[in-house]
Amino acid sequence: MPHPRIRYLHTPLSLSDDELINLIGTENSVDLITVAQAIHWFDLPRFYSIVTRLLKKPGGILVVWGYSDITVSPTFDAAGKRWFETTLPYWSSKTQSLYEGYKELPFPFESVGLRSEGSPLALDIPKKLSFEGYLRMIRSWSAIVTAKENGVDLLSKRWLRSWRMLGVVLICVYTLPDDMNVSNFKGTPSQGEARNYFKGLFLEE
Repeated sequence: MPHPRIRYLHTPLSLSDDELINLIGTENSVDLITVAQAIHWFDLPRFYSIVTRLLKKPGGILVVWGYSDITVSPTFDAAGKRWFETTLPYWSSKTQSLYEGYKELPFPFESVGLRSEGSPLALDIPKKLSFEGYLRMIRSWSAIVTAKENGVDLLSKRWLRSWRMLGVVLICVYTLPDDMNVSNFKGTPSQGEARNYFKGLFLEE
């Protein structure tokens, strides 16, 4: 829902720098500019020029951040890494700086005390997310969209099923499927035995 105190603007690439600045406000008028998970797509010289003109002097701040590694648990992450390798042909080279943690990103601005160019601040950001929320996030990735445009489904039912099952096992709420051969185990299967069983079912080629 739109916030009543926020003004939403569409700024197409066809706008000149002067038109863009006049649309947002005036030079030397903006306190804070933020970019989340996107600066690697920008025309940096042009963007930085506009930022320099817009930010208040002194005191204006540009904040840039992004994420690359998503960790859940060792077993889940191992499955995710195998899947991620299937996405590699569909990533743009522009995303390389993101996966390097923006360490090579040109950032010609004075530090405000939270690191500087070549030495960005690393953060761990815990997030409680449902499996469906996790999938919605992944489906927004550019590689997934590019692959789909080329007729490739990177989120096949096989991968989704394996992730779901691993997630069930790892939170110790594993209910054995009807077709599971319980005779493979001595007594009640442990979490580790069940995890290995599911890995054999869904993760092996």
